Amino acid sequence: MAATATAPSRVETPTRMALKRFMKSTSGKIGLALATFLVLLALLAPVIRPYNPATDRDFLNIKKPPSTERFFGTDNLGRDVFTRVIHGSRISLQVGLVAVGLSLSIGTLLGLVAGYFRGNLEVFIGWITDILLAFPSTLLAIAIVAVLGSNLTNAMIAVSVTQIPVYIRLARSVVLSVRELEFIQAANALGAPSHRILLRHLLPNALPPVIVQATLSIGTATLETAALGFLGLGAQPPAPEWGAMLSDAFRQGHWLDAPWMMIFPGFFILLTVLAFNLLGDGLRDALDPRANK
Repeated sequence: MAATATAPSRVETPTRMALKRFMKSTSGKIGLALATFLVLLALLAPVIRPYNPATDRDFLNIKKPPSTERFFGTDNLGRDVFTRVIHGSRISLQVGLVAVGLSLSIGTLLGLVAGYFRGNLEVFIGWITDILLAFPSTLLAIAIVAVLGSNLTNAMIAVSVTQIPVYIRLARSVVLSVRELEFIQAANALGAPSHRILLRHLLPNALPPVIVQATLSIGTATLETAALGFLGLGAQPPAPEWGAMLSDAFRQGHWLDAPWMMIFPGFFILLTVLAFNLLGDGLRDALDPRANK
């Protein structure tokens, strides 16, 4: 009797399984769509509406309400709010990505070192973490910018510093949970150098929760940058930064007679935070090895 040939089963790699779990997450797909929209808007802003803050003023059309010609209306200097909002997305996403990248790199490295080597080094890093966490993040960012000076670069540095303790604790907790496992003990027994164990064995285990936290931190960084801009400690006029736009409208009382000057920048801050929070939720479901397949 002839044997019947069976088609080989398709191998489910961890990446493929994570992608399948992500595609089952409604919040993740919505967050990805919103984040993609914001990124494309930031990249294409010079093409959609070229903007020159030194010349794009129209004093004959001050505080005009939204219309088919000017979608978001104009501000107190006759500048098109829609143009400023979409160019403001470039600033906010730049700050979010750079600040999160710095904090992720520094915090993850310190967390790996503290969790692996332990001893006095762990105690010292723990002290630094506790000191940074003792202050509310926005208050700490304000203090750093007050010392360094009010500009966008210093705002990015301040926001990144406030995020570092989160990654230190996250990476350290992962290292403490896996450093005594067999594959780490085998690497030590074979004489593998410490940097190889950190980078080749411990770091890959720390990456999934760190990636999820980084996605969530982009929304937090955007919100803190807007707060610094609102207080006049972030991007300086005439830069079209969302927090600074809110501050201009609020301080001069234009939120009463021209509310669109605050509504649209505030809405995009909300949209950015919502997008990356939803995306982070979807990634958490996808990268969690305990999730249902």
